[in-house]
Amino acid sequence: MAPNGTHEIRTATISRKTGETDITVTLTLDHEPGTKQVIDVNTGIGFFDHMLSALAKHGKMSLSLQCKGDLWIDDHHTAEDCAIALGEAFKEALGERRGIRRYGTGFAPLDEALARAVLDISSRPYFCGDLQLRREKIGDLSCEMIPHIFQSFAQGAGVTLHVDVLRGENDHHKSESAFKALALAIREAVQRDGSNEVPSTKGVLAL
Repeated sequence: MAPNGTHEIRTATISRKTGETDITVTLTLDHEPGTKQVIDVNTGIGFFDHMLSALAKHGKMSLSLQCKGDLWIDDHHTAEDCAIALGEAFKEALGERRGIRRYGTGFAPLDEALARAVLDISSRPYFCGDLQLRREKIGDLSCEMIPHIFQSFAQGAGVTLHVDVLRGENDHHKSESAFKALALAIREAVQRDGSNEVPSTKGVLAL
């Protein structure tokens, strides 16, 4: 808590550079009253930008993510590394993981599609899900990469994550409802509970 009794803004900037991608991401989980949410995402993959923007918007987060990746090869490295970097920024922004709800659940519909996300800020990275995607690609994002994005985020963030599409026909709708469900789960899980306690019977959530 800040000296004036208010909570510090939880934010982090991560830079990640390899021979395949060059990424800078800034993620802010909180905003001062009256402060405008800012979302600026450019991965070079239009549909991925759309999904990350929806994640930030409905998670009430500000997100700047810029990536230069080897898209002349395919979308794999860019999608994977952006998700890892985003997860690492999420982990760093949370800090000690004290005084948070820890668990979050989100359901999000988009027309005929309905998705559920369940999140545990556990320090145990794990992803499980069934997105029921049938197309090869949505825009320039391979559908096989979408569950891998969730897995890579969970790995970078140190969270346990389950995302399932419960019903749907349109793969765009199913994917977007999944990202929005995760956004709602994040909003719930990072909420402060008014304590300074670690939400674990172990007394610690290892970073």
